[in-house]
Amino acid sequence: MKSVSRIRLFRLTVERHLFKQIVLLENDMETKRLVEKDAKLNRNDLIVITGAGGFIAGNLVKYFTEKGFTRIRAVDKKPLYEWYLRTPGVESLCLDVSEEAHCRRVCEGAVEVYNLAADMGGMGFIERFRVACLRSILINTHMVETAYRAGARRYFFSSSACAYNTLLQQDPNVRALKESDAYPAMAERGYGWEKLVSEMFCQEYWFERGLKTAMARFHNVYGPHGTWDGGREKAPAALCRKVIEAIHTGKSDITLWGDGHQTRSFMYINDCVKGIDLIMHADALIATPINLGSSELVSINDLLSKVEKIAGVKLTRHYDLNAPRGVAGRNSDNTFIKKMLKWEPNTSLDKGLAATYKWINIQYEARQQGKRVVE
Repeated sequence: MKSVSRIRLFRLTVERHLFKQIVLLENDMETKRLVEKDAKLNRNDLIVITGAGGFIAGNLVKYFTEKGFTRIRAVDKKPLYEWYLRTPGVESLCLDVSEEAHCRRVCEGAVEVYNLAADMGGMGFIERFRVACLRSILINTHMVETAYRAGARRYFFSSSACAYNTLLQQDPNVRALKESDAYPAMAERGYGWEKLVSEMFCQEYWFERGLKTAMARFHNVYGPHGTWDGGREKAPAALCRKVIEAIHTGKSDITLWGDGHQTRSFMYINDCVKGIDLIMHADALIATPINLGSSELVSINDLLSKVEKIAGVKLTRHYDLNAPRGVAGRNSDNTFIKKMLKWEPNTSLDKGLAATYKWINIQYEARQQGKRVVE
């Protein structure tokens, strides 16, 4: 009996000692999280950007290249000839990062990782292909783990305003959404839920493992070198293309999805990539989701009017009430980003639309001439 008691006492002593060590270790980790500073990012440190064959990530590769960074690994599952924007001198890999083995290859040697890979598109895509959108959770799950194991200093995840509670978006005259409006959770089915859960992964990798994570909730990004046809395009590109088609085919009418009263804010691509950089490197925003979008609210009817003004035409409008339309209204509350970064996306919709229309018109005419274009 004495032997059993001694064993129990020894075990209890060991358990108490281990508990104290764990508490001390956790306290030490918390201290490091608060005070540990990164070494300055060197121009030859490896930056990894996934989804680089797509619109936003492709422009992000270009952005960092123009800032003078010399080692960028751009990754997308699409073949290179389907990439929207390719930057010379960048390591370009065709790999599907929903597979863990590919993620290990992608993150090898990375100092910073920007994960913008996802199966997504405009409202016509995310309402019809919810399973595909949900499966993107595999990408972030594998990417954040392999980035952590590879010793990356920082990890960025591209979230979305679709993570917000849809019950707050049932009126076109919607109040702007602030970051806390994601809870209680009632995200957009499929795409929105994937983003919300992936945000949680990023937060826990910081709280539990000390990986500095950043998350931006994008609000409808548009601009040149983006999707403009085929079903995945956002409203600005879709309306530009429809107006251009009407002009080239001699039509005098246009069809809008929904009743035209839906409201949105749209962020120009240049503001988006700058915002990603600022958010990624703000220690005060570690593991903190933040809006990245314009606060300039516009109805779809007014958006079309702006495109018509650029094109110099006026079209008869028809409304397809059975088409995907999304929530009734959504806008970005930029109070938090202005407080934290002393900055917000500020390219006017008129200016951004003019550049977007010009670029899509060039692509449309090239396609009409039989030239290969990325849509």
